[in-house]
Amino acid sequence: MILAAGRGERMRPLTDHTPKPLLMIGGKPLIVWHIERLARTGITDLVINHAHLGTQIEETLGDGSRYGVRIRYSPEHPAALETAGGIAHALHLLGDKPFAVVNGDIWCDYDFAHLPARAAALQNSGDTAHLVLINNPAHNPGGDFHLHDSRLLPEGLSTKLTFSGIGLYQPALFTHIPRGTKAPLAPLLREQIALGKVSGEHYSGRWVDVGTPQRLEQLDNELRASQNVGHV
Repeated sequence: MILAAGRGERMRPLTDHTPKPLLMIGGKPLIVWHIERLARTGITDLVINHAHLGTQIEETLGDGSRYGVRIRYSPEHPAALETAGGIAHALHLLGDKPFAVVNGDIWCDYDFAHLPARAAALQNSGDTAHLVLINNPAHNPGGDFHLHDSRLLPEGLSTKLTFSGIGLYQPALFTHIPRGTKAPLAPLLREQIALGKVSGEHYSGRWVDVGTPQRLEQLDNELRASQNVGHV
């Protein structure tokens, strides 16, 4: 599942007429970077939620066939349901096995080929979630969660790391949330971490929260420059 329902308030005025996942970066819409990377690793059954200007997302991406994937949509009306609420709203499309969720407003070079093996491990464990954590960016210096020996802990001696927006989840984690209701993800994760049911990994590669026009412009310039170098 790719989360694409956010309003993108920090991106205004860019998002007044264009949904954030469709903002152009490195010559293509931000969300297409995810779709193409997932397709290259054989992950081709996708669900995308949307709310603000969501019809534009469906019109642009279609059924996904041009990218070698199958896309189904989970519209949220009249407003976005937050992360956990959005996932719960789409459960009927996600099946009864662990599934991956990726924030649509990040750019990263994380290798999605790792996800099937991580999902299989989650299926065979007593855990409810597996999170990919990253080094703390400047806009989140305090981090989010403690990680020790591939386990997320309520407290720890090490510095907290930041949640990347990439995770794997058991469907049962969301079944208690009534469909169509708003629900944030963080409290749910903290509850499961306290129960010792969340595993994790530390990814130290390239990752950007494309959350402001400035970050969008900087990443766009970097990607275009790297593409130009590649064509020399």
